[in-house]
Amino acid sequence: MSTRKIYITTPDRQRLTFMLEEALAGKHRDAAFLKELARELSLAETVEPKDVPADVVTMNSRVVLKDVESGENSEYTLVFPEQADVAQGRLSVVSPIGTAILGYAKGSTINWQTPGGPRQIKIVDLPYQPEAAGDFHL
Repeated sequence: MSTRKIYITTPDRQRLTFMLEEALAGKHRDAAFLKELARELSLAETVEPKDVPADVVTMNSRVVLKDVESGENSEYTLVFPEQADVAQGRLSVVSPIGTAILGYAKGSTINWQTPGGPRQIKIVDLPYQPEAAGDFHL
């Protein structure tokens, strides 16, 4: 994991906290990843949407990631689990990589444990961030 400062907007924190409380109250198949998301949220600085830096990955951001080992780039939109569809480029925030990138800024390199083993990913671009675009309703 990176030691850089991570940010989360107030609405994202509220919605994610509610989702985590509901999921962790029952037996959820992604419980280990949900606990990682909860840990990341506990480390994040909460900011109002208008105050989040424009280069930080927030919910509904479109992000280009580079697998440091393979050099391969992938583009995803970070979404809530019910909207996830990797084939459509919509990555769930409770997936290992989704949890890893939330709150980190463009240029960050993140070491993260996935079901396939440790991975190192770099956030190489952030073509769209809702808050920077003034889309505060997402």
